[in-house]
Amino acid sequence: MSTAPGRAPSTRPSPRGRGGLSLALVLFALPAFAQEVVEVPAEDPGDGYTPDEAQAEESLRFTGYVDIGFAKAMGDGSSFHPQDTRAPLDYGADAFAPAVNSRGEVASTDTSGRFTNGFLPRSVGIGSNASFLINTASADVRFQPRGLPIFLFARMQLMPRFSTTGDATRVELQQAFGRISPFKNHELAIFLGRFDSVFGIEYLENEANLRVNITPSLIARYTTGQGLGAKAFYRFQIPAIWSAVSINVAATNNGTRIEALAPIDANLSGALAGSGRLGYELNLQYLQIKAGLSGLYGARNDQKSNATNQRAAGADFRLNAYGISIAAELLWLWDDEGEGARKFVGQSGSRELVTQFTVWGGGWARLAYTLPWKWSTVSGITLYGRYDRREAQFAGFPRLVTDRMTFGAHVDLFEVVALKAEYLFNRELSGAAVVDNDVFTSSVVFTW
Repeated sequence: MSTAPGRAPSTRPSPRGRGGLSLALVLFALPAFAQEVVEVPAEDPGDGYTPDEAQAEESLRFTGYVDIGFAKAMGDGSSFHPQDTRAPLDYGADAFAPAVNSRGEVASTDTSGRFTNGFLPRSVGIGSNASFLINTASADVRFQPRGLPIFLFARMQLMPRFSTTGDATRVELQQAFGRISPFKNHELAIFLGRFDSVFGIEYLENEANLRVNITPSLIARYTTGQGLGAKAFYRFQIPAIWSAVSINVAATNNGTRIEALAPIDANLSGALAGSGRLGYELNLQYLQIKAGLSGLYGARNDQKSNATNQRAAGADFRLNAYGISIAAELLWLWDDEGEGARKFVGQSGSRELVTQFTVWGGGWARLAYTLPWKWSTVSGITLYGRYDRREAQFAGFPRLVTDRMTFGAHVDLFEVVALKAEYLFNRELSGAAVVDNDVFTSSVVFTW
């Protein structure tokens, strides 16, 4: 799914055991009330921000958004049990579960001095305190020479943060690439630079002003990271059956993981990682279906050996009809153990381990319904529910199974303001101590 910059998407896709019955009732009830025909944009060629034809006529354009949040996490804001003495501590808990914003940052990663091995998300540092946050201030610049098949794009983002050591504000060059479309009559695009992932579909909603809900899924850490390298997108239309087939491939330093898990801007292993997605789409007047298969293979970029590899496979599906949107994604992942890595680090150990890691199965499914009501100020109201599940294991640790139920609402005002609120019910099913790490979070996104 692609969305023109500066606009929210036209359709709105995306916990504990007691929520399952509610979601089932929603699944059966929504089709009876759906009335609106959904307009679904064409498949995104992989940059997450593709200009439409009108914008392509402009030579230079500046856009952006500001995401202001308010969040409150339960417990101490982390997934770490106060009596868990295992080391590394992050191998036996899902530190990514108490997310508070679209960046996947969590309320806290405070371990009270216990050893971790760096398998951690970024934190906003609020712990269990309710707090306002400026999640992201994002500014984009794009340039397209008139009459030339070249497009340049850069996105700079500011994240004001505070930690126990003082100011922790970050400035990031989120994307910076050039795109060449060499053939006028063929949908072929070649990218060089730093760009969004090509694996699966969740990367299409990386930015808060494009995302229906607020928080990423439990598997987003493996599939939605930006990459530095080269990629190519090609789509072949089949008008006779209202269909299209696409292929999206990339060769990058780091593969598809987020930067908190693997560096992007330098190749530490000396070998590239290849990723790609083969997609099919059916575009009828009242029904749109999109499905794809994704793969990843190459060296892990969190270590220095070109013989220590990562592998991943995925499948995704989307359906849009009469105001209803269903989306789902599955993932399997395997990481080799690094050369000379140890299985355990004692009290004095400080060296990071390159441990064998497996995602035995992970995924998410989201159901959303856009109400058939609009006013002069309200341009859309969407209700959604999402179920996430992740089953993963570090060598030497028990298999960790967690899941999450997310319920929320999204309201668009004047086409430039999005109001969102959601509640995350996190559960530790096996392999980790049960902790209170549910989250309420909300967001107001102003797009310019």
